[in-house]
Amino acid sequence: MIVLIPAFEPDGRLLALLRELALAAPELAVVIVDDGSGPRYAPVFSDAAVLGADVIGFPANRGKGAALKHGFAHIAAHYPGQDVVCADADGQHTVRDILRVGRAVRPGALALGVRAFTGRVPLRSRLGNTLTRWAFRAATGISVSDTQTGLRGYPAAALDWLLSVPGDRFEYELNLLLRARGAGWTIEELPIDTVYLADNASSHFRPLADSARIYLPLLVFSASSLAAFAVDFVVLLVVNALSGNLLAAVVAARGVSSAVNFLINRRMVFASRRPLRSTLMRYYLLVAVLLLANYGLLSVLTGIGMALALAKLVVEPTLFLASYGVQRSFVFAESDAVRSATRAAEPMAVGRR
Repeated sequence: MIVLIPAFEPDGRLLALLRELALAAPELAVVIVDDGSGPRYAPVFSDAAVLGADVIGFPANRGKGAALKHGFAHIAAHYPGQDVVCADADGQHTVRDILRVGRAVRPGALALGVRAFTGRVPLRSRLGNTLTRWAFRAATGISVSDTQTGLRGYPAAALDWLLSVPGDRFEYELNLLLRARGAGWTIEELPIDTVYLADNASSHFRPLADSARIYLPLLVFSASSLAAFAVDFVVLLVVNALSGNLLAAVVAARGVSSAVNFLINRRMVFASRRPLRSTLMRYYLLVAVLLLANYGLLSVLTGIGMALALAKLVVEPTLFLASYGVQRSFVFAESDAVRSATRAAEPMAVGRR
């Protein structure tokens, strides 16, 4: 097992962590990525190397995601077959918890050390995690109690996939959670201590810029369906006004909007590698079912006197949630063949260090 620590402008707490790790588990290798901290912090990294850490890094700051991926690539090349535990450099993860998460890593699963957020927790941390947790569940259907934890364990076979996940800063860790299920990884949670030192003053998280980066992937998940809904809404009203035929209007609207939704979802939302023919068949099977449901519900609501526009606004949210869940788990989910080929191409484990 390798402990990977991305570090930007660290202080003595990084060195204290290394000493504690050496006492508790001297067999562990530690890789530290200097994320462009600059000459002022060179002595800290020099001391870390003296303590036995493998120190690599960048001359200029590139962000936590870039640092993690640089570390994953280094570990894959120099420590093949080793599982990886990522921890923060600011003393917020105890050695006991780091080792617990490391021991929990198993093939096919990502291990998250999750905080309870009880006691004295800075408001921005408590609020930020709560909002992201709710948004994450709404977008993915997966319940993760701490989406922002930096204490995570990854099996060796996940390294190539981790390198393919987009994002160079704080959004990277959320991106990989968003894509985990589609790539065939399960998520397991382990409770850890919630540690905030000096109200988390050492955090390099920028509330506005980095929050925007974190929430952007969640918005992308919804933007495709919102765009398709807008197209569907306009085409429905126009065709119905021209033809006076509700069924024709529903079919035309669904046909145009589904094409828009499919193209965006396949490329931008789910990044599906499933063969196009198979995906199209699954997608339009779903479209047919949703079309019948859409027509049936609109007919019922307009039949009891509700205006078509209002009926559409009532029906669409329900169908949106159903459609998203089926697309995520069935239409665009990575096929077993693709998943097997991906895993076969990844480095084989040769035992833990």
